[in-house]
Amino acid sequence: MVNLVAAQRPLLHALMKMAGIVPHTVEIQAGTIMNIWVPSETIIKKSNKTTSPTAAADDGDTKTTKPSKPVVVLVHGFAAEGIVTWQFQVGALTKKYSVYVPDLLFFGGSITDNPDRSPTFQAECLAKGLRKLGIERCTLVGFSYGGMVAFKMAEMYPDLVEAVVISGSILAMTDSISSSTLEGLGFSSSSELLLPTSVDGCKALLKVAAHKKLWFPDRLHRDFLEVMFNNRKERGELLEGLVVSTKDTTIPNFPQKIHLLWGENDQIFNLELAQNMKEQLGDNATFQGIKKAGTHKATNAVVNADINA
Repeated sequence: MVNLVAAQRPLLHALMKMAGIVPHTVEIQAGTIMNIWVPSETIIKKSNKTTSPTAAADDGDTKTTKPSKPVVVLVHGFAAEGIVTWQFQVGALTKKYSVYVPDLLFFGGSITDNPDRSPTFQAECLAKGLRKLGIERCTLVGFSYGGMVAFKMAEMYPDLVEAVVISGSILAMTDSISSSTLEGLGFSSSSELLLPTSVDGCKALLKVAAHKKLWFPDRLHRDFLEVMFNNRKERGELLEGLVVSTKDTTIPNFPQKIHLLWGENDQIFNLELAQNMKEQLGDNATFQGIKKAGTHKATNAVVNADINA
């Protein structure tokens, strides 16, 4: 029987290409590659013998040039790869921006043989990949797990990251926040919530992430589980590497403008947590609540946000 989720992938890829982005593989270091969807106008076929003075990355078959518009990098969450997470935002953003959509390590086509599973390593690899693509400055938009990677990248590379938009995420997953959040949601571990193994588990994740009740047939849930939750061992290790000690956590002094977009009905990281984070971040941070929205729907507001604020 045809997997319905896998069957729609060619259509999604075609829609992304129509919106102006195409997949490109970047070797970060030996044993580590990242798949990044890049603006199609930056791609140069290798068969073209003329070398552009602005040429950047070379994946063997193609080269890329530096982007011509302000750069926005959309960093996905834990439940799905890049273009699945951001498929409804790409088309609107490419009109004004050079949009890049990476797959973080162990999502989509990105992989590594390095044992480091920390958000710091994800941030290091993403920064290297973007620089290889000729990007000098960018605005990061991070959702959920991608928000923690974005925060870390902004802290480590202020010369590269000029602004940050965060939706449904926090600075760091401390052990106290992790335990209280999971207890409130009724889950015993992050893996139980974010790496479901059954249709019921998939339904539970959707119920937590969405404000409105959404119904899908069981077959679609099974197909989603089969396609979207590969690299389970490594993703479980990513979740373990996410949690840090509360006593060892400090608030970085970010030089960038940071805009927080929050679903007011977010069940994972509630509104109070977001507002407290805004106060901790200081005057450089702004906050926007989205009414009648949970974790996932808040990402739709990205296209209306002043991402260069």
